[in-house]
Amino acid sequence: MQFKDLHLDESLLRALAEEGYKSPTPIQEAAIPAALAGEDLLATAQTGTGKTAAFSLPILQNLETPKAKGSRPTRALILAPTRELALQIEASFRTYGRHMPFRTAVILGGVSPVPQIAALRKGADIIVATPGRLIDLYRQGHVRLDRVEFLVLDEGDRMLDM
Repeated sequence: MQFKDLHLDESLLRALAEEGYKSPTPIQEAAIPAALAGEDLLATAQTGTGKTAAFSLPILQNLETPKAKGSRPTRALILAPTRELALQIEASFRTYGRHMPFRTAVILGGVSPVPQIAALRKGADIIVATPGRLIDLYRQGHVRLDRVEFLVLDEGDRMLDM
């Protein structure tokens, strides 16, 4: 099977080709069609098997292209237990969505919230966040989640253990 067999958008296929990806991994082959069909998923796979692409590609494809040039509502929220993982996930969204007009923001602790708040004010279609900082910014009124269509708990078992 090839990525094109998964009926992904041409802009996603182009980004995958630019990254040298030719064939989906088993988790991607199983998850992408279900996610594209709007099904809820619970999946596990070992590190390095392509889980991030398994959820980010369908999200990018299923998000409606933004119409507004200015502030836009957040429509996808990805929660990760660590700063490092949140940064990796956000980089993947930027990589796979490089030919698409979506804005991402990464929200995490341990750094100044000022640039994160600025990114939120501009509008972020996709937020990748660690729970603590997300809760802080939500309580301060900087984050609105009333338009979220896609929610991913990456390493959800680990977050529940915390």
